[in-house]
Amino acid sequence: MSTPHGASTAPAAPDLDRVDPAVWRMAFTIIVGALAVVFDTTMVSVALNDLSRELDAPLATIQWVSTAYLLAMFVTIPLAGWAQSRMGGKRLWIAALGIFLLGSVLCALAWDAASLIAFRLVQGIGGGIMMPLVVTLVIQAAKGRNIGKVMATVTLPTALGPILGPVLGGIILSLADWRWIFFVNIPFCVLGGWLAWRNLPDDRPAPDRPRARLDIVGLLLLSPGVAAIIYGLSRVEGSTGFTSAEVLVPLIGGLALVGGFTAWALPRANGALVNLRLFRHRALASSATLGFLAGITLYGAMLLLPLYWQQVRGEDTLGAGLLLIPQGVGALIARTRAGDYTDRIGPRWVAFAGFVLATAATVPFALATADTSKVLLMAALFVRGIGMGAAVIPLTGAAYFGLGHKQIPDASIISRVAQQIGGSVGTAVLAVILQHATEGARTPGAVADGFGDAFWWSVAFTAVAVPLCLLLPGRPKPPAPAETAEAEAAIQG
Repeated sequence: MSTPHGASTAPAAPDLDRVDPAVWRMAFTIIVGALAVVFDTTMVSVALNDLSRELDAPLATIQWVSTAYLLAMFVTIPLAGWAQSRMGGKRLWIAALGIFLLGSVLCALAWDAASLIAFRLVQGIGGGIMMPLVVTLVIQAAKGRNIGKVMATVTLPTALGPILGPVLGGIILSLADWRWIFFVNIPFCVLGGWLAWRNLPDDRPAPDRPRARLDIVGLLLLSPGVAAIIYGLSRVEGSTGFTSAEVLVPLIGGLALVGGFTAWALPRANGALVNLRLFRHRALASSATLGFLAGITLYGAMLLLPLYWQQVRGEDTLGAGLLLIPQGVGALIARTRAGDYTDRIGPRWVAFAGFVLATAATVPFALATADTSKVLLMAALFVRGIGMGAAVIPLTGAAYFGLGHKQIPDASIISRVAQQIGGSVGTAVLAVILQHATEGARTPGAVADGFGDAFWWSVAFTAVAVPLCLLLPGRPKPPAPAETAEAEAAIQG
């Protein structure tokens, strides 16, 4: 049927390149709350020496302020998918933010090292639920469209946290008491909770809908398994290396538990705590594998960079943090373009280009001496930041290509765990390499040579990931109308 002028009365096709304003509103809401979690983790890491001095506790004890938080987080992360199916994303996000707020206040009021470590466990429980939800809620709302653009926005805190967190931590510690490292979380949590109450859709499951059952066996295998692996890797730097019983026992035990979970979960699919059959989905499998490598190659080097500025160039904590700012600026600039190109040409070549840039920009640090121009190294950091920003967006976004609404929570958990374990492996390996390379070094030049050896290993690890980017999906296909309708029906319950 047509109008008298011959124009069709069929409705105009939706603009698939336009992101729904409601998705942007949700992304902003999620980011505000997530900033508290991401910045808290990195700010605490630069405060350990101050905490050791102020609380009159040895550094080996104070290290548990970070370790306890990390372990609590990874015990909790696998529960996020089940909890969302029972409570709905909105209520779960607000509850997790409230737990993190409570933990932050308690940490700020801690009276000794033991109480601070205990209260960090409370923080970790809240943070463990929040981190996979950050991506899950927004990707579900986007309904498979413009994943690159959406990911470039919603993962911004995760990308900038390791870069800007030490700067903020250094500023706070130079101006105020260590307790403000935790007090500063309060406005983010309060504002984030208020925005979530206003802006997040009420997605509680219908009362007559069957309730998802908690996979108790899977929980008892996966959560302590992942936590044991993370703990073992975290002990590498303070022990004699990977051959130490302090490292090997939790590492082997954790791997055995995760192996047991794999054997338990594969036959059960949707009945398992995490649906491991999603690894049959090539986009998720390749993204998780590269996410693990990205943790090693990209974030492992974050151990070396501030230490180089401090131990070779004589900078204090704040000075080292400020010198890392160009990397954060580069990552910020690259993210929007990386998201656009991911939607336009697919994640494969965007990630490829990002890893190439990150590899090339790490080489100047491998060649650096104690007198290399700071301007040159800061320029290299800027380029490295561009590479990091360009690599992380397509890697994270590719995990959700072609997945249904109900599969996204499990994909978020898989991606998060893979990246974090990769980061822990990278940090542990490079810590051992650096320790051996600088052992016995007495002059700045000798220390610089040791750092050069460690940076060459970082370059090699990054280069390994470059060809593996070709496993990522090519140009994404727009979701078919039937798929969109199905996704909308799922969202509405």
